[in-house]
Amino acid sequence: MNHMLLTVTNTGSRSCYLYGYPAVRFGEAQAVPPVIGDSKPQAVVTLAPGESGYASVNLSATDGSGTHGHTVKSLTVYFQGRSGNESVGTGAHPSLPAQGLYVDDSLKVTYWQQSMDDAVGW
Repeated sequence: MNHMLLTVTNTGSRSCYLYGYPAVRFGEAQAVPPVIGDSKPQAVVTLAPGESGYASVNLSATDGSGTHGHTVKSLTVYFQGRSGNESVGTGAHPSLPAQGLYVDDSLKVTYWQQSMDDAVGW
C-alpha cells in the first residue's frame, strides 16, 4: 500500500473549515511532508455538521525510487488555522495497521478536498 486516505468528519453542531492541508507526522519525523501544489482546491473546504473532508497521503514511490524507507507505527494529524502558519487544536492520532506503514522520502500530502473522489485522484 502506498496511498492512504485521511477522512475527517464534523461532529459538531456548526459548520467548520479545513484550511490548507493536513500537517502529518509519521513516527518521530522532524518535519511534515510537502503538499502536492496542484491539488489545491478553488475554495476552503467547508463542512456542515455530519459532513466529511478528505486528503490523500502518498506514502512511498510506486516505482521504488524513494529512499530512506522505513516502517512507522504512529501518526499525528495537525490542522492548520486560517492563516496557514499555525496549527489549531490538538493533533489527532488515527490508528494505523498493527504492522505499521512503509514510508519513504517521496512522502507527500494533498490539500484538504471536499469530495473523496477529488482526494483519491492524486
